Amino acid sequence: MAYPDEMGPLAARVKHFCQQQGFEPTYWVAYSGGLDSHVLLHVLAQLRDFLPLKLRAIHVNHNLSPNAAAWATHCARICTQLNIELVQATVDASASGGESPENKARQARYVAIMREISTGDMLVTAHHQDDQAETLLLQLCRGAGPKGLAAMPALKVFGAGWLGRPLLDCTRAILRDYAVTNQLQWIEDESNANQNFARNFIRHEVLPVLQQRWPAVTKTLGRSASNCAEAQHLLDEIAAQDIATVSGTKPGTLSVSKLLTLSPRRQRLVLRFWLRQAGFTVPSTVKLRQVQHDMLLARADKQPVMHWPQVELRRYQDELYASSPLAVHDTQQIYSWHYPQPLVLTGLGELRAQAVTGSGLAAELQDVSVRFRRGGEVCRLPARTGHHDLKKLFQSWRIPAWQRDRIPLVYVGEQLAAVVGWCVSEDFAAKAGDPGYVLALHGVIPAQAGIHPEPRR
Repeated sequence: MAYPDEMGPLAARVKHFCQQQGFEPTYWVAYSGGLDSHVLLHVLAQLRDFLPLKLRAIHVNHNLSPNAAAWATHCARICTQLNIELVQATVDASASGGESPENKARQARYVAIMREISTGDMLVTAHHQDDQAETLLLQLCRGAGPKGLAAMPALKVFGAGWLGRPLLDCTRAILRDYAVTNQLQWIEDESNANQNFARNFIRHEVLPVLQQRWPAVTKTLGRSASNCAEAQHLLDEIAAQDIATVSGTKPGTLSVSKLLTLSPRRQRLVLRFWLRQAGFTVPSTVKLRQVQHDMLLARADKQPVMHWPQVELRRYQDELYASSPLAVHDTQQIYSWHYPQPLVLTGLGELRAQAVTGSGLAAELQDVSVRFRRGGEVCRLPARTGHHDLKKLFQSWRIPAWQRDRIPLVYVGEQLAAVVGWCVSEDFAAKAGDPGYVLALHGVIPAQAGIHPEPRR
């Protein structure tokens, strides 16, 4: 058996990548059964003789081809031959009207893989230099900025672990030579010839023409992508500095008045960075300009809202909020609560009670229910006289209007006992030295001051 450095440039690159990332994580190969992923799988299988690799493979069946079942069988056979454990997942990758079939399949595939990998694991894919060039050209045709033109990074966070691309410096020709030399058997996805897909058109019609004029074009395009990535890192550093100066008073928000002290270009830079950091999709420049005009320049008493796929942007007073689209919520629903056991509130999260002493909601309560604001509720705050209108309390707490109807209200009988995350009524508060419970909602509600949901990954 040859030593890795004598196995060729592929093995050398993959070995170097694994040594850089360490051998603690499990390496998961995204294995489609095609030439590229089969080469990566085979190289890693050979390297196990020299490196302490923990290796697994995962194959995702998209159910888009009549040959999908045969491909899954092929992948299982190859993994058995290489003595590699294979996990198989099946997804529904059919695109709805207006969706990109390529994007839909990729998203479904990655979601399925994220469910399998553990904290710190490394998913490795066989993307190579030609793929990088195609991605750059595709992003150019879409009018992308430095972020899009940076194309695919060699390493990025992926769910609870990482995604690595150890072959980005290798050409498709190098991978094919390896496959032929080692007599590998791979499958050909018939959709790769379908030039209705933009990437396939670039692969079959555009890149070959460019390579006739500039034989090293894939390498130079890869260098351009690296330059754009470096530029984007610098822009992110600037945006991170700006974020620190324009953050709102509520966690995760931006101050409109502080944003307006920046130039329009810096505003858009900060907005893009803020949205990406929160895990949301970034809209087009045209949409961002609309945000600047319709939301940042709106009067303070207005509450404008803007939408794009999977994102809602809202303004309340001086602060800008980004969130996933709000689910339909019925304010008339009433939950009977076996207090203090956890209670699932549909579409909102799980209401939990943490035991404390001398504070929170009193421990010995009966006939407890959870409701939502309908109007006219009053609450008696500790150390204050009289009852206070809940609407006015929400205003004084500066709670955005769209969140108010989604804040759980705990009742004892027909009396309001607690506003979860905000206050406990004097009549139902635990006395000094007595057992009590601090209430918190965990789950899908966006984090706000006084409410502490679990982070989403």
